[in-house]
Amino acid sequence: MLESLSDKFEAIFKKLRGEARVREPHIEETLREVRLALLEADVNLQVVKQFTEAIRRQALGQEVLQSLTPAQQIIKIVHQELVTLMGEAGRGLDLSAAPPVPVMLVGLQGSGKTTTVGKLARYLKLEKNRNPYLVPADVQRPAAIEQLRLLGEQVGCAVHPSTSDQNPVAICRAALTAAKNQGYDVCLFDTAGRLHIDEELMQELADIRAAVSPHEIVLVADAMTGQDAVNVARGFHERLGLTGVILSKMEGDARGGAALSIRAISGAPIVFLGVGEKLDALEPFYPDRLASRILGMGDVLSLIERAERAFDQKEAERLERKLRRAEFSLEDFRDQLRAMKKMGSVGDLLGMIPGLGKMARAVDAGKAEKDLARVEAIINSMTRQEQQNPNILNAGRRRRVALGSGTSVADINRFLKQYAQMKKMMKKFTSGGRGLGIGLPI
Repeated sequence: MLESLSDKFEAIFKKLRGEARVREPHIEETLREVRLALLEADVNLQVVKQFTEAIRRQALGQEVLQSLTPAQQIIKIVHQELVTLMGEAGRGLDLSAAPPVPVMLVGLQGSGKTTTVGKLARYLKLEKNRNPYLVPADVQRPAAIEQLRLLGEQVGCAVHPSTSDQNPVAICRAALTAAKNQGYDVCLFDTAGRLHIDEELMQELADIRAAVSPHEIVLVADAMTGQDAVNVARGFHERLGLTGVILSKMEGDARGGAALSIRAISGAPIVFLGVGEKLDALEPFYPDRLASRILGMGDVLSLIERAERAFDQKEAERLERKLRRAEFSLEDFRDQLRAMKKMGSVGDLLGMIPGLGKMARAVDAGKAEKDLARVEAIINSMTRQEQQNPNILNAGRRRRVALGSGTSVADINRFLKQYAQMKKMMKKFTSGGRGLGIGLPI
């Protein structure tokens, strides 16, 4: 996401780093290029004007003009203004009201609203130790009720028994009462959408709001629609009073305009980002982290958080002990690969490491995923004994493994050679006393 904008900012600041001292003409030229980069990213024109003017006021100060590292000073200013533009602090959902806390999700048809309800339910259950109750109140779209029921089964959350012939307001009112009686602490309402904002839709949503008095009204907006997402957010906010926005489909070809404009134009803060199709692909929104990624600084904190969720600390310590004793098996290696998959795509992970943004964009994500899948298939085609002791893999066994994994004997030989080299390297690493830290993949 935001790759094009990140590339443009990197090129802009590269020019500045070549200057020993920065003068006013340099700053004006930089601001012109920043303005063009933001407009190409579909950022609102008024937001671009305010953003560049804020940078100009600070960049023309004596601290920057007389600095020995003016490029760094300007990058710092741009980072601060990006954070301010996107909301300064990741707020998340306010669930401090008396349970069950009513949370109403709204949005246009096709924005990913129903799937986001499932993602949010999973997040609240696993990350916040909440017990959400899902309410299908979209009686307009065929199969919307069944879709949410299936999502509820996948995340292990109860779903209110709605039918398409019921009135949506009556569904929501009855669901809130049921959630209260059955001890649920959050009520997630999946409301109807349209292909565009119309009076009928808004009146229905206003009636639901009056019936359940939601503590949070969250818009699910498709980030790939760019500036249109901002206009949609403004329309919903004027009628309903949004308390937050979830930007879906940020893993796609999102140019960045919605993320950078939506807070300033609608007044509603971004609370989550949808970064994939799977139910675990929902991340809390941190403006400072996204600003760092846009400017090519990486996002180490998010990388650490993903690793901590994917890797068990006790398991990492167990693996470290095995490495020290040179007992790290192919079975252990496969378990590490599976845990790494939970963290996201290879390109996405590289993009979070400072200085590796370009490398991340050069990585063929599809090929990397296939390579990992092939390695796992090779290990799965081995017997338990072979996984524990690959030295017993003679020519006949290797032919059998190749046949079982859909690879060639040459692929098996190459993989075993790489595994031996990796095992040797990791033994040296752990013998230095540094350990495996939080359990990043090895």
